[in-house]
Amino acid sequence: MTPNENQQGSPGAPAKEQVMHVNPRIEKDRQMILDAQKQGKGALFKVFAKLSGPGWLQSGITLGGGSLSSSLYLGVLVGFCFMWLQPLAMILGVIMLSAIAYVTLSIGDRPLRGINEHVSPVLGWGWLFASMMANLVWSLPQFALGTAALRQNLLPGLIGTASGMGEVQSKMIAGAIFLAICLTVTLTYSAGGKGVKIFEIMIKTVVSIIVLSFIGVVVKLSLEGKIIWGEILSGLIPDLSLFNKPTDKIMPHINNVAENFRPFWTNMIVGQQRDVMISAAATAVGINMTFLLPYSMLRKGWDKYFRGLAIFDLSTGLFIPFIIATGCVVIASSSQFHSVPAPGLVADEPGGQITGEPTKKLRGAYNDLLIARALTELKAEDDAYVNVTVDIYKDLPPAMQAPVMGKIEALPWADRRMAAMLVKRDAFDLADTLAPLTGKVVAQYLFGIGVIGMAMSAATMLMTINGLCFCELLGRPPKGWTQKFGSLMVCVGALGPFFWKDAAPYLAVPTSVFAMVLLPIAYFAFFLLMNQKTFMGKNMPTGGKRILWNLLMALASGAAAFGSVWSLWSKLRWLGIVLLVTFIVLCIVVHFARKKPKTA
Repeated sequence: MTPNENQQGSPGAPAKEQVMHVNPRIEKDRQMILDAQKQGKGALFKVFAKLSGPGWLQSGITLGGGSLSSSLYLGVLVGFCFMWLQPLAMILGVIMLSAIAYVTLSIGDRPLRGINEHVSPVLGWGWLFASMMANLVWSLPQFALGTAALRQNLLPGLIGTASGMGEVQSKMIAGAIFLAICLTVTLTYSAGGKGVKIFEIMIKTVVSIIVLSFIGVVVKLSLEGKIIWGEILSGLIPDLSLFNKPTDKIMPHINNVAENFRPFWTNMIVGQQRDVMISAAATAVGINMTFLLPYSMLRKGWDKYFRGLAIFDLSTGLFIPFIIATGCVVIASSSQFHSVPAPGLVADEPGGQITGEPTKKLRGAYNDLLIARALTELKAEDDAYVNVTVDIYKDLPPAMQAPVMGKIEALPWADRRMAAMLVKRDAFDLADTLAPLTGKVVAQYLFGIGVIGMAMSAATMLMTINGLCFCELLGRPPKGWTQKFGSLMVCVGALGPFFWKDAAPYLAVPTSVFAMVLLPIAYFAFFLLMNQKTFMGKNMPTGGKRILWNLLMALASGAAAFGSVWSLWSKLRWLGIVLLVTFIVLCIVVHFARKKPKTA
């Protein structure tokens, strides 16, 4: 048993009993920081670099399948136009994570009890349950990506489409392999002590390999003159008009379509753009990351003397790898896929020859787009098709399918080209982002390893966080079978590959939109907690520092709230707004109705 783990008492236990020290060298680390502060910034930098850790764990989550998929599809849909989005989202995220670190390390206590007692139990328990929901939902794309990488990139001849094995059996074997890897790594972290250090080294290694791989792609494309850096730099300037229209590179292709069907393609593209934009912002910092950070710091035994290290750790271990990795992925995917039809689906010009052979899944997705376009035209002519969707169409009798097939056969080349541009690429197709650096064959393996690494690091961190959440929910110390059972709950993600029909990487987009809805719960909880004198005591910032903290937190929380409201409105309309208002009112009512804590 590690020091103080036997002191995890009830939520009302003194703060000192809540600290989860498992690092016997904590006093030595604290003294190293104090000595380095006297020697100057250079010495302090070396010490911070040596002691960093929790920030890299945050990278293990944020540089998972969600960030990879969002960045890839962001490049596919909007090119370089939103190069500013992910850096801005991460800056705001680091602001709030720094505030969370400040609060946690100042008090030395698990923050849930503080939020419940000093802000609102609705907000506190909402933070806990929302984090658990995010863990479970986010597990779906990680398992889908890991399984797809094994089947399509790494082992296609053994358990993939080229093996002759049934799809369900293939997915079961690939899913079992991926799950076994994740469970092994998660148990390493749960072991504590050296297990934590080994886990952190593994995460740092995986993140570094991913970042270096995509840097290599961008360098190679730059040397070949296939990247125009002026366009990339212009993408760092926000263009908010793209929230309501396609990019300049796609608009000429839409204008080639018959005028009465341009809105069909425009609305589809704008809807996908919005979802991917929200996804890209949400994957920068998720609500489950806000839960992990306090506990990972307390587990290492950090206190208020480590607050500077915490901010350094977030800046180097989280911000820098994220910006470099996602930026390079966007650049690579944009240079190869934006406004470019998928090969093998449509000719380069009307009446031309179709070259290449698309994958079965790519062909299926392309056909679905053509069906949707044909149904749009048929609905204007025949009321019998008004409520028919693509999924419903597939179950229609042949007599009702025939008119749709006739419309598809008559579709102009311009519509077919639009469908080929918008088809969702799968893991096999997206591996071509690395082809300029390695060639197509090696690219499949390198991309597959990268995806496995990202999905594995994210899935294992989701398991770890859920274990912490479950222990906190039951008021138990973060160890033993309680933590293990909480971690195993995330195994539900293994069902993802069986219930998701579209391209596996794209599953990360709708799950990210869901995660964005929940994020403001954590942001406002810590925003309010930072300003609670009854909780922070003498550690609460004062004067100019308090003004600066509040301005930065207000900016980050406001941006998260905007993303949440936008997501709710785009998906649920007024029902979403009613649910949001109800939650806010409940938080306020319970805050004023609860028993006020006694001041120290």
